[in-house]
Amino acid sequence: MKIKKTLQLVSIVWMLSCTSLLHAHDKEGHKHQEAISDEHQITHVMKAQFDRPDAPLKVHPVVVEDHFAVAGWFQGQKGGRALLVKEGDKWTISVCGGDGLREAKVLAQTGMSESVAQSLAAKVQAAEAKLSKAQLKQLSLFKGEMKVEPNQAHCHNSNSGHQK
Repeated sequence: MKIKKTLQLVSIVWMLSCTSLLHAHDKEGHKHQEAISDEHQITHVMKAQFDRPDAPLKVHPVVVEDHFAVAGWFQGQKGGRALLVKEGDKWTISVCGGDGLREAKVLAQTGMSESVAQSLAAKVQAAEAKLSKAQLKQLSLFKGEMKVEPNQAHCHNSNSGHQK
């Protein structure tokens, strides 16, 4: 009888620890799924605005911090970065730019807190450290920063040539 109770107790402890591990894994999996979902949504938003049959848009890398994201874009020989803002469950392009969108001081000027700007800038720099020199040069082609109005259908400056 004592062995049976001990086995029951061991079984209960084992089930509880498995449940705990699964719950912890599920939380991490959910966070990872949200990040993938944000990246997918951001890519979709940018492609919906800028992708063209004669000039497909490539979006990479995409980094997210809080309800802000910076996404690199490549289109033919052109390139740049976009700052996106998430309102509710919808991402919208807020600013188009080049190297400035790698800097915390520039990001903070867009309305995010200093701590979010610093974290986002660090993530952008870490993600872009994995890119080739040619890709980094292409992301730098967009000069300055340009606010994108909600009804504006393109990011364009004379140096980037990026427009719809």
